[in-house]
Amino acid sequence: MIFPPAAGGQPITALDNVSIDIYEGQCLMIAGSNGSGKTLLMKIIAGLLPPSGGELLFRGIPLFEAARPGAARRETERRIRRELGLVFQDAEAQIVGETVEEDAVFGPENLGLSSAGEAAAAAITAMGLIEKRYYSPRQLSGGEKRRLAIAGVLAMGCNTLIMDEPFANLDWPGVVQTLKTIRDLKNSGKTLIILTHELEKALALADRLIILHKGSICTDGPPVEVLDRLDSAWGVRDPRRNYAAVEDCSWLEN
Repeated sequence: MIFPPAAGGQPITALDNVSIDIYEGQCLMIAGSNGSGKTLLMKIIAGLLPPSGGELLFRGIPLFEAARPGAARRETERRIRRELGLVFQDAEAQIVGETVEEDAVFGPENLGLSSAGEAAAAAITAMGLIEKRYYSPRQLSGGEKRRLAIAGVLAMGCNTLIMDEPFANLDWPGVVQTLKTIRDLKNSGKTLIILTHELEKALALADRLIILHKGSICTDGPPVEVLDRLDSAWGVRDPRRNYAAVEDCSWLEN
């Protein structure tokens, strides 16, 4: 991904030669220090930002391709909105409803789903928020707001969730709530893409780990193998310094 230069400067390469195959049912964790390109990569994967080069394939179909007829492109975009949901680092920023229930139903209604109400009710039930369905989102804790954002995504029927720094600005109970949600989503077969630099909180749940540094993929593979190849220059700490094994790297109590 290349951005135009500032006055008198050189073009800025934010992502360089990034190639990732993401498999259904996998919990993929992408780690990197601030400025490594995680959020930009997330926006491209979610179809929010076209890459300046290369291509993005959704189930083998190019998402960004000028030559495709407008109707076909819109149908692909609709499918990706139905199947891939994004949970921002600031979950509160994507909450739009006056109540928990209104917020959860906004997405499926916007997609024109006939069963929007039922889908929203099922989603907030799954997220443990049904008893607060008439609450204002402002009355929720940080962890509950994160779960509400996830409920809105699930209500749209999304089977893949991208979470950008899901533990940011959460206290210990909020982190535990979010981890339980991630564990339950993984166990239900959802595909999860988690972008974080806080590996010690959740790495035990990951099937695969990618290290992103200065816009490039440094290493990719099973978490243990990736950590064994870790370079201090990448700005990612090995969480095993404080845990006996990768399987212990979690703030979620068994």
